[in-house]
Amino acid sequence: MIFRGLFAATSAIALMAACTANDTTPDGPYDGVEQSLDQSAAGQTQETSPPAATPDEMAETESWDAFMAEFLDAYFELNPTFAISQGKHEFDGQLPDWSPAGLQEQVDLREDMIARAEAIDPDGLSEADAFERQYFINTMKGELFWLVEADQPHLNPSFYLGPLGPSVYVARPYADAETRMKAFIEYAKNVPAAAEQVKANLKVPMPATYVKLGTAGFNGLADHYEGGAKDTFAEVEDEALQAEYDAVVEEAAAAMRSVADYIESEPGTDDGYALGAEKFSNMIRLTEGVDISLEELEAIGRADLKANQNALAEACSVFAPGADMVDCMAKMAANKPEEGPVQEARDSLPALKQFLIEKDLVSIPGTEEALVEESPPYRRQNSAYISIPGPYEEGMPSVYYISPPDPTWDEATRAEYIPGKMDLLGTTIHEVWPGHFLNFLHANRSDSVFGQMFVGYAFAEGWAHYTEEMMIDAGLHDGDPETKIGQLSNALLRNCRYLSTIGLHTQGWSVDDSYELFRKECYIDKGNATQQAARGTYDPAYLNYTMGKLMIRKLRNDWVAANYPDAEGTEGWKAFHDEFLSYGGPNIPQVRQAMMDEEEAHAVFGE
Repeated sequence: MIFRGLFAATSAIALMAACTANDTTPDGPYDGVEQSLDQSAAGQTQETSPPAATPDEMAETESWDAFMAEFLDAYFELNPTFAISQGKHEFDGQLPDWSPAGLQEQVDLREDMIARAEAIDPDGLSEADAFERQYFINTMKGELFWLVEADQPHLNPSFYLGPLGPSVYVARPYADAETRMKAFIEYAKNVPAAAEQVKANLKVPMPATYVKLGTAGFNGLADHYEGGAKDTFAEVEDEALQAEYDAVVEEAAAAMRSVADYIESEPGTDDGYALGAEKFSNMIRLTEGVDISLEELEAIGRADLKANQNALAEACSVFAPGADMVDCMAKMAANKPEEGPVQEARDSLPALKQFLIEKDLVSIPGTEEALVEESPPYRRQNSAYISIPGPYEEGMPSVYYISPPDPTWDEATRAEYIPGKMDLLGTTIHEVWPGHFLNFLHANRSDSVFGQMFVGYAFAEGWAHYTEEMMIDAGLHDGDPETKIGQLSNALLRNCRYLSTIGLHTQGWSVDDSYELFRKECYIDKGNATQQAARGTYDPAYLNYTMGKLMIRKLRNDWVAANYPDAEGTEGWKAFHDEFLSYGGPNIPQVRQAMMDEEEAHAVFGE
């Protein structure tokens, strides 16, 4: 998983994320726009005021570069946490305005800019600008789905947890500790007002899984303010600044705990999370460009689950002859990292990078390397993720975070949660080499300014998941069955996410039904199964891992066949990977249309 501003702009958890990456989402302050417009018209009567230009009239003189510059300026103003995550530190300390007026301003901006972009004739643009125009329209329509149709601001705590996360000040050394501490103080001063808006917006009672997410997240933020964040600024010698930090953080922590208290003020419900079939179909169509029936969507997922189960059986016949799937997976999982998963992941990165270079699988732009750390308490809803600086940052590290087990679990469940070495290797491939980290090395250098910042859910997670399988197919560890089982354990996890969200949101499944799927069909341990079943309720788009992977794999096979008709093995893969990553992160059907020179954008699955 990746947190970076809008990577996830097209996912539910991303509007906690909107995407991606940094730990922010696309929400922003209502900055008195209506009032300032009224003031600028002072002295003019209604009759003499010039009429507003229509989108068609604007399009006659509007250049694409000017449009994009205007959009980004407006978007950054409304979404300061997104701007900060991209490296725009003039917005440091600011939080979004989540008042009713502020939320409406978010909707209005997107609707207005979509109308203006649609009014610009793509035939009058360069090929690159015409592509970026459609990329922009698709992305903004996806964001509107989460804001309006899914109504995330009023229903889902994850909408707020991302932008409220302060890790940009704590974990990213973009300035000296004192400068970042002052920015953190300004941020903390804004937390109490934001907390009141959150409480005013979120409706209770809410689903029990949301209650757990919200209480853990908001209480975790409070604990982080007083613990890990404070420790980060311990080197600052200014006693007055330290005293101010303590006073401000005390209020901010109390405000975050008040949100947690509000969320659990009424008992959580067993239902209330389902989008329903119509909204779910709209979700995959508007956010990812996938316009197929739910029946076809489910059939695709079940076929991939079956293929991975068959591949697991074959690998297990060598690795653990005579054992059933559960015992085979348990044998792989029992090979735990001796020095813990964080150190194991650190140690594995150089060899993975070297494999990419030796096999010449994809270009590696730049010299950046990722760090590996334990995740902070407020962000442990998933076992691993990576936070990646935006394109406006210079020389800042990306950090791959790995979560420890939930301390409330029993000892056996906590021990089982620690991944086996080869399971962890698959996660490290996914997060760093050649997954998310490499994806964003390319995205940050994209010719598209929009593509540098707005990387979609299925593109990012589909690519990262695709690379797990691709590395094995390219010969990583020379066909070692334990390595293959580790890769398949991750593939099966994503298969069950895919089928779980369809069940939870369109077929009346309970969280227990989802839990049983993870346990029985994908052989997932109790802790992860509990975590993943819950996640499906508040992140309905987490089918994007498998859905994206399948579309990318099909596109690779078709593109290589068209461009390297006599290719053997991995021939043509580097050229494909480099071109695919050059687009930034649009929905995959749009990339397919461009790479295959097709008349229309459409989703294609298969081998």
